[in-house]
Amino acid sequence: QALSEITGMGGGGGGGADLQEVRARPLSKRRVDMHGFCSPSDFQRSPYLSARGNIASIFRGSTEEGYKAYHADKYDEDKNPNGIINFGTSENKLCFDLMSKRLTQTDMNLMEPPLLQYPDWTGHMFLREEVARFLTYYCKAPAPLKAENVIVLNGCGSLFSALATVLCDPGEAVLIATPFYGGITQSVFLYGNVKLVYAYLDSKITGTSTRPFQLTVEKLEKALQDARAEGVTVRALILLNPQNPLGDIYSLSELRDYLEFAKRHELHVIVDEIYMLSVFDESATFHSVLGMDRLPDPQRTHVMWGITKDFAVSGIRFGTLYTENQDVANAVASLCYFHGVCGPVQHKVAQLLRDRDWINQVYLRANHARLKAAHTYVTDELKTLGVPFLNRNAGFFVWIDFRKYLKTGTFEEEMLLWKRFLDNKVLLSCGKAFECSEPGWFRIIFADKTHRLHVSPYTTAGMQRIRKVLQEREQEILAEEKEQPCQSEQDGKADSTDEVIFVSRHQEPTCASSSNLGDLIGLLQQQMRSSDWLQKNTAEQFA
Repeated sequence: QALSEITGMGGGGGGGADLQEVRARPLSKRRVDMHGFCSPSDFQRSPYLSARGNIASIFRGSTEEGYKAYHADKYDEDKNPNGIINFGTSENKLCFDLMSKRLTQTDMNLMEPPLLQYPDWTGHMFLREEVARFLTYYCKAPAPLKAENVIVLNGCGSLFSALATVLCDPGEAVLIATPFYGGITQSVFLYGNVKLVYAYLDSKITGTSTRPFQLTVEKLEKALQDARAEGVTVRALILLNPQNPLGDIYSLSELRDYLEFAKRHELHVIVDEIYMLSVFDESATFHSVLGMDRLPDPQRTHVMWGITKDFAVSGIRFGTLYTENQDVANAVASLCYFHGVCGPVQHKVAQLLRDRDWINQVYLRANHARLKAAHTYVTDELKTLGVPFLNRNAGFFVWIDFRKYLKTGTFEEEMLLWKRFLDNKVLLSCGKAFECSEPGWFRIIFADKTHRLHVSPYTTAGMQRIRKVLQEREQEILAEEKEQPCQSEQDGKADSTDEVIFVSRHQEPTCASSSNLGDLIGLLQQQMRSSDWLQKNTAEQFA
């Protein structure tokens, strides 16, 4: 049925749809719109695959273009300095030195018979006990967490897949707020045939919202009622905290409101806290669901975490589930056979999590300082360009408003801008990949090494490539608008609050003829950043 819906959608695919069109589309159509990356008119049904196989093939192709180009022309500072720089994959590339040193110390290199034999598929007990102690400490749990409530799988993608399969029947749905990490779509759908129902978040601050893209219970209620009105059964709610791609951290009162909403409607809550230790500013405080004094519905609350993000090791597939519901635990455990973690890796992870002194005194201090410095560099560049962005202090990403670079404000135009970045050798993630309802928002990953962010004498770094595309696009739009009446660039943009950073000179009317001080300062900053003078003339050289 899903395959026939996709192939029957023609070239429409939602590419040029505006917000009203997207929301008016029936839920069944929305949920099989494969990120807008592949056109159904281009889809060729394979005679060698089942219907499910064809669906899986579509999912693989939907995000393939950018990553296929990246892997064929990957940036390397020495071997391929003009290759594609990847600011699209959410990885922390700032701490490989720390992690490689820790993971090769002698205590990591254990090879005993139990590690080479079939384990309990939920994970070796020594690891589950260590995970329970780790989460008790870092989640600030009011009482010690229990090892028997811990399940270990090879990554949080597997956890989403397993939970969707055991909590929902085929064709049922899970509620999630948009924009969200798009990989969840295939995680819940490919095995379990579970769909997603969207609670759309807006950049505009309206109603009870106090910040852009704020999740409220009212928005969850509306999405749930709309789904039920169409006969869709919703079994669960997914919460991402900290949120990807927004970087939001939910307050305790917000978490309590969301959990109470789920309890009223007898929904399971899957809480993904995979970025919980990647809050890099002291002004922001993360609250884990496991740290709450009382859970509204503990039997329907399931928390996941992994080392992929917080410990900068995305190549080590490890995720963990904590649930007090033994029925859910047993059902997920039956799927762990397909998603197990090998014994030697389980030993390494247990040793890592056990080393509290190194984590606190060495790793987290360095990681947070490096994340903060990289975030500051990228956001300063955006301020210089006058580009609005969501100002957050968690995760590896910045949610950027490129809407002023779209002339017509459609997802088709957003895709063209994405391809233009790729043609200029920088890979970003566009809003459609996160099911954002407003065309023009992009996610950039800032947790990268200096030479890929900054300009060097030998290569054009990532931010300079982004600047080049935006400046060219801005000139094209200005040229097109010369013959048109003067309009303010504020139209259709997000509200200006402390939560979204705006540079005032880019909110002036576009037809203002004379340069002001802000323009001159911005130009000077831009020229300084695009010059290698500062790199060549260091304090050490002067000394």
